[in-house]
Amino acid sequence: MLLAAFIGLLFAYSLVSARLEKSVITSPIVFTLAGMVAFHALKPATGITSPAAFLTLAEIGLVLLLFTDASRTDLKILRNIRELPARLLSAGMLLTILLGVLAAKLVFPQLSWWEAGILSAILAPTDAGLGQIIVNSPRVPMRVRQALNVEAGLNDGLSVPFLLFFIAMAAAGIGEPSFARFFGEQLGLGLAIGAGIGLAGGWLLEAARRHGWMAESFLQLAVVALPVFCIFASEHFGASMFIAAFVAGLFVQVTFKHAGKHSVEFTEEWGQILNLAVFFLFGFIVARESGGFGFAPFAYALLSLTVVRMLPVAVSLIGSGLDKATVAFMGWFGPRGLASIVLGLVYLEEEKHLPGEQVTRLAVMATVLLSIFAHGLSAQPCIRLFARKKSP
Repeated sequence: MLLAAFIGLLFAYSLVSARLEKSVITSPIVFTLAGMVAFHALKPATGITSPAAFLTLAEIGLVLLLFTDASRTDLKILRNIRELPARLLSAGMLLTILLGVLAAKLVFPQLSWWEAGILSAILAPTDAGLGQIIVNSPRVPMRVRQALNVEAGLNDGLSVPFLLFFIAMAAAGIGEPSFARFFGEQLGLGLAIGAGIGLAGGWLLEAARRHGWMAESFLQLAVVALPVFCIFASEHFGASMFIAAFVAGLFVQVTFKHAGKHSVEFTEEWGQILNLAVFFLFGFIVARESGGFGFAPFAYALLSLTVVRMLPVAVSLIGSGLDKATVAFMGWFGPRGLASIVLGLVYLEEEKHLPGEQVTRLAVMATVLLSIFAHGLSAQPCIRLFARKKSP
């Protein structure tokens, strides 16, 4: 019944999607609300939304989305704005995690410092999918759009070693955790795997296309196989599949410049379906856990989306030459969504049974839920306001 409800909603949403895209009602809002309604209407068995199945679905959707975003990123423009993503992903991200830890201890004093780090790392990455309205808007300067897109593409993978390190430190007696080892495996191997698959895959695609060996209809299938390869290779070597997928999308353009066109046509469509399914199931789980929410999770959610995000962005962009309106705009649009859902599930899959597990889960759900509505409803109005401020 739950699957039938999702398919029915997907069909109904498709019929009015063009109208809704012009409004403040985004697809994540619709599908999250529908998931909440479905819980109360259908009351299916809890096994339907088991963490393992949910995690797999969310991971695949995020990997496809990251590869697609990267493959259509203009590398020439990216080279010209490389300073902005570097600022956001270095000083900005480290300050975000630090402030997130302090905010977690303030709101949830029962958490240990390491558990506060876990919550902060889960909510550090921004969501590429929820930020698509900004990335696709011609009214937002290209420099800003590309910087936010690259940040969203890489910060989830960068959060993984922090998350694993904090989990290892929080769980007593599980060995000698090494941040350097985690960082090298997750980031270093992820970069290597993504670059290798992107370059090799792109070269093979270009060679097959140039010699007329490949039918045009199979180009889309071949391109979409590359992020799937990233999943398998990353699982085997213990690397970050998210870093690998995004880097593969960037490097495939070097040897196959048409990758973006073909990946968007196939990967984005199927990736979008998976992402909407995740938000639908997320809404279902939020409704199921609604009795456990109190004031504290939403207080932390508010801090996470404002001070914890916007202050580090402002600090990291000092000296960049950007005006206050642009800094504020970039600071506000750091939505939390699919990436935080995936990292939250990764934490639960570790099965360390830490004392603060329930608190962390509720705080993550509250933050993602608030972000879906706050960033979704404010996207179009903020774009219009920002465009007016930037117009001569």
